[in-house]
Amino acid sequence: MDKIYLNGMGFYGYHGVFPEENKLGQRFFVDLVLETDLSPASQTDDLNKTVNYAEAYKKTKEIVEGKPKKLVETVAEMIAQQILDQFSIVQACTVKVTKPDPPIPGHYKSVAIEMKRCRDE
Repeated sequence: MDKIYLNGMGFYGYHGVFPEENKLGQRFFVDLVLETDLSPASQTDDLNKTVNYAEAYKKTKEIVEGKPKKLVETVAEMIAQQILDQFSIVQACTVKVTKPDPPIPGHYKSVAIEMKRCRDE
């Protein structure tokens, strides 16, 4: 299976368990790995036979900058499902959501979750 990577997409959202996270917001970074067969696109040079990166970015941005969620797990799940729903050629989607400088005791560079969702066939 071929892969498309969208790395380090940055957004500002209001997700988190603590009230200050929902009020002040924070940065989030998202990485996507989209698994598909890129042969039709590479052989025809046709954008319609691959994933339009701008559309995948736009969908991710809508979710991360949209309605606040308590858990980044929920945000990642929503992104994966939207990608699979919008792009029928994508067979699997791995989403990594990173929260830099989380408001938890101790000094942490970041926390992140990663999940992979596959198309049911």
